[in-house]
Amino acid sequence: MRRRYLILAICCMSLFIVGLDATIVNIALPSLRTDLNASVAGLQWTIDAYTLVLASLLVLSGSTADRIGRRRTFQTGLVLFTAGSLLCSLAPGLGWLIAFRAVQAIGGSMLNPVAMSIITNVFTEPRERARAIGVWGGVVGFSMALGPVLGGALVDSLGWRAIFWVNVPVGIAAFLLAARFVPESRAPRARRIDPVGQVLVFLVLAGVTYGIIEGPVVGWSSYKIWGCFVLGALSLVALLIYEPRREEPLIELRFFRSAPFSGATLIALSAFASLAGFLFLNSIYLQDVRGLSPLHAGLWTLPMAAITVVVSPLSGRLVGARGTRLPLVLAGIAFIAGMLPMTRLTADTPFWLLTFCYVVFGFAFGMVNSPITNTAVSGMPREQAGVAAAIASTSRQVGGALGVAVLGAAVSTATGADFAASSRTGWWIIVALGAVVLVLGLVTTGKWARATTERVAVHTEPPMAAKIAG
Repeated sequence: MRRRYLILAICCMSLFIVGLDATIVNIALPSLRTDLNASVAGLQWTIDAYTLVLASLLVLSGSTADRIGRRRTFQTGLVLFTAGSLLCSLAPGLGWLIAFRAVQAIGGSMLNPVAMSIITNVFTEPRERARAIGVWGGVVGFSMALGPVLGGALVDSLGWRAIFWVNVPVGIAAFLLAARFVPESRAPRARRIDPVGQVLVFLVLAGVTYGIIEGPVVGWSSYKIWGCFVLGALSLVALLIYEPRREEPLIELRFFRSAPFSGATLIALSAFASLAGFLFLNSIYLQDVRGLSPLHAGLWTLPMAAITVVVSPLSGRLVGARGTRLPLVLAGIAFIAGMLPMTRLTADTPFWLLTFCYVVFGFAFGMVNSPITNTAVSGMPREQAGVAAAIASTSRQVGGALGVAVLGAAVSTATGADFAASSRTGWWIIVALGAVVLVLGLVTTGKWARATTERVAVHTEPPMAAKIAG
């Protein structure tokens, strides 16, 4: 028992530095803009270079871990993520920083989904696994809570480069502990590498993301922007045609016939688009519009992250005891209630109202994470745990990339006090995403949804059927 929870703690270390990296970079965006003379699009790419590469490689990393060994892949990811963090701290310009963020992402793609597959194979009893996933979600909240405050303190005292230093000691420690305590594991029969599918996934994400980010700068009617959207659309069509024809595809599209699995994927995309958009808009608003220092901006967002810390493990227990419907419905309602006041944001919105919005949003995000992970992992065969966790993580990262791209595009030309009014479109988008979470939470957790899962079980490989039947 103690060894299992030690392994959980080691795996959570990787989640900690990845989660910390997300919020700590957001709090440094205004300083990056000043120091590196970056545009809003440049700031978007600082975030999305990481999430885009990460999302593109997660499934590949998961299947690779199932094939060559989960611990080996996990340790390789720690080395690359740590080295990428160090390189980011030394970046001489914005272009170099974006490139080194991509290096971070290559390593990051080997961390969370692989760590989750390790946990899934260690915690085999459903209730125990749900609790472990609740702890996992709590670490997300803790890293979010620490990120803005620590990032603000580092930016204020040492500059933005210091925000990348904190990953180095944690990464080294996790590497050494994994070598000592984490057992090596592989899938009895791992999937083959699918290079064509991998390229198509990258083209879909890159084409759409580039078009959204650069559209306001280049012009929406530009042939270049339309070419990006056409490339993304054609790549998606090719992916949908090509993957079902493979015996072992990169993404098993048949699993999406299960309403709970598809719902979990769309909910993850919506929730993490909301989170990424919130962090992006709020960091710029607090520092550029309200004139707060990075440290004070981090302190003002602390209630949001703190409530996530509290709610995440409670959500995991709720999933284990009652299933996924209740936490998803609560999350959807909280997303809507927390963000509606932000649709009237001004340069002098009272701080008590902002705090209310942050707390309710933190409750929503803390409540939504555990049911996403539990549904996605439980709906896939344990022998393909790396692929299962990777699909769930991919939907999170795609949501994050699109959240920054879409909401950033809404404020791409706004400066100073104009930013508050321009950002209202972005807050309305987050409200709409909350409604998506609410509706899907209701629709994909009932009898009809469970029936679709049973039908998928009949038409998929025996390990999948056995898992669902159990």
